[in-house]
Amino acid sequence: MTSRGDQRMITQRLGIRAEAAGWCTIDEVPDPPAEVLRAAGEPRLRPAAMPPLGMLGTALAVPLLPFVSLLSLLDRLREFLFENNGGENRRAREDEARLKILVDKQGLDRVFDGNWSGEAGQFLLRWYSHSSHHQRFVVATQDEIVLAAPPRRVSVGREKHMEIVARLPAGAAELVDPFHGEFRSQLLLLKFRDASWIRLTTEEFRSELHMHAIRQPRAST
Repeated sequence: MTSRGDQRMITQRLGIRAEAAGWCTIDEVPDPPAEVLRAAGEPRLRPAAMPPLGMLGTALAVPLLPFVSLLSLLDRLREFLFENNGGENRRAREDEARLKILVDKQGLDRVFDGNWSGEAGQFLLRWYSHSSHHQRFVVATQDEIVLAAPPRRVSVGREKHMEIVARLPAGAAELVDPFHGEFRSQLLLLKFRDASWIRLTTEEFRSELHMHAIRQPRAST
């Protein structure tokens, strides 16, 4: 469940009551066949470029990257030496290997199932026409799945600028954890009633969207 503070922000900004919510991204949209692109009206297939303020922030952060990398390396070394025993490390490596096998087996290394005529493919074609921002705030309610984003890409203040860009009523689509909570992953599927899907990447591992998906009865196969 969303926290009271998050729920208040969602209600005030979007006018809906969330059961779960979180920021997500998608992988790069592959180029569809030319006839599919023409039939869809030549939609935008990429997010907008980073605004100048964002580029400035990135440029200022670049000199700090070696220091941040060193801290990250030292943190991982500390965990290895003082917190994790050999059995835990071995299990983690085994889980990672099993997860990779499942991802490859189910074709989940792709941004969508590959069928441009399916509901997911058609929705994906309109993804950046709804908003040129590179992220979506995905909100699950009792009655629908709502996607929100700033109308145009921003570098800061995404919550302040976001508005609803798409709504999927119950029965039209569902959020699915393809691993049923077995793995602590960021992968989540937006699955449509024709079984086509779009792969979402959540900002958090095993996010509240994952937990919401696990709790729901499956509406599709």
